[in-house]
This record gives sequence, C-alpha cells and structure tokens, in this order.
Amino acid sequence: MEQLTKDDLRQFKMQLLDEIGKMLDEKMKSTTNELTSEWVRSRSVRKFLDIAPASLINLRITGKIRYKKVLKSYYYNVKDLKKLFEGEKK
Repeated sequence: MEQLTKDDLRQFKMQLLDEIGKMLDEKMKSTTNELTSEWVRSRSVRKFLDIAPASLINLRITGKIRYKKVLKSYYYNVKDLKKLFEGEKK
C-alpha cells in the first residue's frame, strides 16, 4: 500500500479545484446564454437573480421590470433586469 504525501494531496487539490472551476464556467455560460434573448421566462430570471417567486412578482407589480404574459407564462425584459442592476450599483 502506498502512502500519501503532502505533494500528492496538493496535486489532488489542484486537480479538484480545476475541475470545479470548469464546471462553474460551464454553468455560467449556460445561464448567460439564457439571458441573451430579449425576453426570458420567470424561471430563468429567478435562477439568475437567485430570488424567490414572490420577489419577482413584487418587481413586476411595482413596475420595476417590464413583462409579457403569454398563455400562463410570464416573460421579462432583459434590458430592464440589467437596468435594475445598474441602479443598485449607483
């Protein structure tokens, strides 16, 4: 049986961090791709902003973001979401 050395553990750590970084990059790319269209569904907005459904409804009701209702689904304007973030930064 081989003994593990500190160098083995460091190498494993670096490989693990590299793989986690790649997974996060892929996840961010898929989220970014969802927000490249002009209008996005509620689920994508909630996932991107990491907010509860009630918070999104509140943003809609207060008029902070534009929306369209198609059948039973709500779609939100990406430009309004970006403006919302810009307003928070100032």
